[in-house]
Amino acid sequence: MQMKILVVGDIVGGTGRRVFTEVVARLRDANAVHAVVVNGENAAAGNGITLALAAELFKAGADVITLGDHAWGQRELESTISSEKRLLRPVNVPPGTPGQGHAMVQTAIGSFVAVNLMGRVFMNPADCPFRAMDALLASLPHNVPVIVDFHAEATSEKIAMGHYLDGRVAAVVGTHTHVQTSDAMILPKGTAYITDIGMTGPANSVIGREIAPVLKRFTTGIPAKFEIAKGPGILEGAIIDIDRQSGRALSIMPYRYKETENRT
Repeated sequence: MQMKILVVGDIVGGTGRRVFTEVVARLRDANAVHAVVVNGENAAAGNGITLALAAELFKAGADVITLGDHAWGQRELESTISSEKRLLRPVNVPPGTPGQGHAMVQTAIGSFVAVNLMGRVFMNPADCPFRAMDALLASLPHNVPVIVDFHAEATSEKIAMGHYLDGRVAAVVGTHTHVQTSDAMILPKGTAYITDIGMTGPANSVIGREIAPVLKRFTTGIPAKFEIAKGPGILEGAIIDIDRQSGRALSIMPYRYKETENRT
């Protein structure tokens, strides 16, 4: 049997949490996926996550939550993240950073490893993601599929990582830019890849924020507070089919659901 894993793009605020809950419930009820990996680093009003919000997402159907450059946006997480093994910060952070960068996820038909990785180009300082993955893969069982959320800005760095890990992991999915890309593919050695799976949050927005203050900042240069937008939500991600015997991907299909415009 193939293992079907839904990976969900960055959740932004309450709208993102709501649409995530609605969509995942339907997919779970239909037995359409065996597991759900979601990036939750913008779940708390667009900046980080709390344990309470992580619990909300786990209750809604998430099996593991990944983070990124906003991992520490909510200060409480520094002292609490180690208590939740399913909540991951990037694996390539300096030694001694609290929390964990990967987790073994059990499903009804088998297990896989979820990894949170962060890029360095146009991002906050981090250890080398390529060397970090080499070290991590050397410590993992060879017969367990690995799903990597590569939270990075530069498309070139993401594409390079996909090829670097091709044949060594089941999938490399990009997050962080909040814009779903059209390059979902199976790489030559059997790794599923997409540069960015997109965003889960307000559909009518600038990557989740109210449009007017963003336009003011761009057109005048005057700082403005970027509030989370209101209105209907959108969920973006991808469904990856993995062969349980080989641990390699069979297919990757971008997933997109948008609420109707009459939602407020």
